[in-house]
Amino acid sequence: MVIFLLVIAMVVDGALAALLIGVSGFLFGGGPESLHAGALAAVAFFAAVIACLVAPVAGFILNKKGKAGPALAVAWLPSVGALLALVIPAPY
Repeated sequence: MVIFLLVIAMVVDGALAALLIGVSGFLFGGGPESLHAGALAAVAFFAAVIACLVAPVAGFILNKKGKAGPALAVAWLPSVGALLALVIPAPY
């Protein structure tokens, strides 16, 4: 059951990373619909994409060491963080 949940987390985190890369032009592009985000936003964005890709791998490593609970927590952390980010109201 833990392996199944880790595989699902890997698929969800991969889809989240693909979505982040897909919308990066709207954040950092040069067009009129771009937000023209600064350097700090770029660093945070890059960290979020890396976290989406590394978290499932770390979950599998922790599961291999016999720590199923922390493995699931680490693997699902980017997805839960993204859901919590949707709850934050817009600043305008």
